[in-house]
Amino acid sequence: MSETVRCTVENRKRVKRAARALRETVPIVLVETMPPVCSEHDAWTLDAVLRDTEGVPPEVLRELALADLTLQPMPSQAEHQHVVATA
Repeated sequence: MSETVRCTVENRKRVKRAARALRETVPIVLVETMPPVCSEHDAWTLDAVLRDTEGVPPEVLRELALADLTLQPMPSQAEHQHVVATA
């Protein structure tokens, strides 16, 4: 297996692991994972919408940090917080 494929597989696992953890940790409206070809960030991407929160809660930041994901800047939306992170 080439190094590029190994990195891609590991990035996918990290993003999916973080998505599962977020579903169990915080009130989620939606959480999706996207491969690089479907993401505007050209990387494995986690896209989540959190319910009833202002800003990104510490437990979300913790899960993203544990998965070694990079938080991407996103504007807030009414009563929901949009979170995007990439591997």
